[in-house]
Amino acid sequence: MKRSIIWFRNDLRVHDNEALVKAAQANEILPVFCFDPRSFGTTGFGFPKTGSLRAQFLYESVLNLKKNLQTLGADLLIKKGKPEEVIPELVDDYTIDLVFTSKEITREETEIEQALKAKLENKLSFVWQSTLFHINDIPFSKDQIPDVFTKYRKKIEKDSEVRKMFSSPVGLNLVTFEGSFDLPDPDSLFPFAIEKQTDKPAVLNFSGGEEMALKRLNEYIWQGDHLRHYKQTRNELLGADYSSKFSPWLANGSLSPRKVYYEVKKYENERTQNSSTYWLIFELMWRDYFRFSAWKYGDKIFRSSGIQGKNRNWHTNRDKFTRWAEGNTGIPFIDANMRELKATGYMSNRGRQNVASFLAQNLNLDWRMGAEYFESQLVDYDPCSNYGNWAYNATVGHDPRNRYFNIVHQSKTYDSDGTYIRTWIPELKKVPNEFIHEPHKMFPEQQALYNIEIGKIYPEPMINLEESYEEIKARN
Repeated sequence: MKRSIIWFRNDLRVHDNEALVKAAQANEILPVFCFDPRSFGTTGFGFPKTGSLRAQFLYESVLNLKKNLQTLGADLLIKKGKPEEVIPELVDDYTIDLVFTSKEITREETEIEQALKAKLENKLSFVWQSTLFHINDIPFSKDQIPDVFTKYRKKIEKDSEVRKMFSSPVGLNLVTFEGSFDLPDPDSLFPFAIEKQTDKPAVLNFSGGEEMALKRLNEYIWQGDHLRHYKQTRNELLGADYSSKFSPWLANGSLSPRKVYYEVKKYENERTQNSSTYWLIFELMWRDYFRFSAWKYGDKIFRSSGIQGKNRNWHTNRDKFTRWAEGNTGIPFIDANMRELKATGYMSNRGRQNVASFLAQNLNLDWRMGAEYFESQLVDYDPCSNYGNWAYNATVGHDPRNRYFNIVHQSKTYDSDGTYIRTWIPELKKVPNEFIHEPHKMFPEQQALYNIEIGKIYPEPMINLEESYEEIKARN
């Protein structure tokens, strides 16, 4: 009689889950998820590591995993505690032979793995399933991973293949458990009351779990046929379908990247193959790249100097940071995006690049403050992609160029009629298009005409953007 535990981490699904398949080969299985109190502590700059919206999304995802395991004949034991303490205790209490789990890559997660491995000796077994391409199949050793994405991508496309998916196991036999599989009250799991998106104008009402992930996949690709135009629409700002929005489910593993890949391939076979279908796979390769880069560089991805070791005199002015975080900079495109993030836990890719560039380049604030704030707020937070993208925009990551965005130009390009700005900054609702991107340029008489008083109802710009661009050029 063999017994196994599967410890779920960022792999909250029953489809394409190698750890579950391997655990199911035992006579009896005990699936476990731990709400680790450390995940709800604070970051280095004092932000909550997991904000309320992401906590809600995680809770829903775990609930759906429990439901899906029950349909297979098993259940999910949900515990509050440190995995390296909870799991060895279960191993002893229930004479467990093997423990299966997914391998992670960043320090906090790998330290837990090492602590658990020290207690379980040879009973702990890892699988790799967080990326599109398996870590053993990429044509690079750890130290050889290119520092330029294009070089990485071209060789991957030439020399590597995406592995086949694992089928969901059926007829699981649950370990005879003396305790309860009852669902813990969320109030006992989190140090705050979790909240749900309500009447805010979110692009999508993100609900956690594998069931919702597969539903979104089907709706976006097949029912709505939005994949056909993905490359043309992906930089838009409003609406559910300008981009796939798969990232929250990919981040906690409710959705397998291979599932997305093979769905795209099926779409190409049955409907059309074009630049948009390729581009979605291209984005999955970027996601892989940030994870493999984190494997190569380790803690450097979290340092102010980044993977380049580029020393710069960063500032940490809290008042400036707060104006940025609260969406009160006086620069509408920045403020609209930051207000959307705070209200919904989500922001478009175009928005993320602009607000990151503004914080790190125009304000010269330590980019890690922004990265940690995103960690707290984003429902699709993933350490490798988050810190990789922030470092990229702070010019200490994979792009060594003097990168920065002209914010007003970006605003006029991607929100030409100001619809996005007016959605998130209602005090600017009556401002005409010619001033919506720079309302401070209105004369007092014009402000009165459009029911807006700059400096009171909506703030003056906190900096002169044109002067800041000159400072960026001089600094770099």
